[in-house]
Amino acid sequence: MAVKLRLKRMGSKQKPFYRIVAADARSPRDGRFIETVGTYNPIKKPAEIHVDEEKALKWLGNGAIPTDTVRSILSKEGIMAKYAESKKAGK
Repeated sequence: MAVKLRLKRMGSKQKPFYRIVAADARSPRDGRFIETVGTYNPIKKPAEIHVDEEKALKWLGNGAIPTDTVRSILSKEGIMAKYAESKKAGK
């Protein structure tokens, strides 16, 4: 089963709110997911981001592939750098 870290759209029309979730790559965008990793609110200025670092690192370590947008969010939060460091230390 291929797992992806991706955005699940919530909120109403013209007011998007996203949850960062770990989901099977075959499931629909707003469909079934495995676990919620964080939230992203682009409406607030600056954008409001909350990510559970422990869960994100766990899923990345288990082989989950982040989408481009989620990778950008995780990079801004410094989680991708920590993941890269943990991979270097493991080798």
